[in-house]
Amino acid sequence: MATTDDSINGLTEYCDDCELNTLHEVSVQIRTESVKKENAQFSREPYRVCECQRCGNRSSQRMNNA
Repeated sequence: MATTDDSINGLTEYCDDCELNTLHEVSVQIRTESVKKENAQFSREPYRVCECQRCGNRSSQRMNNA
């Protein structure tokens, strides 16, 4: 649902560096975890990456722990 008020467009999360809830840019990246070429195609995993728009601190978390 679209809003027309002055609310912040984005996702706010707690930043450990700022010690505040700040605006974050969040994305999903597919990363290859294996260093062996023959297994690389089977070792791709999704990671949630978020970056604080105030201080630039980046963190990532593996999404699939199977």
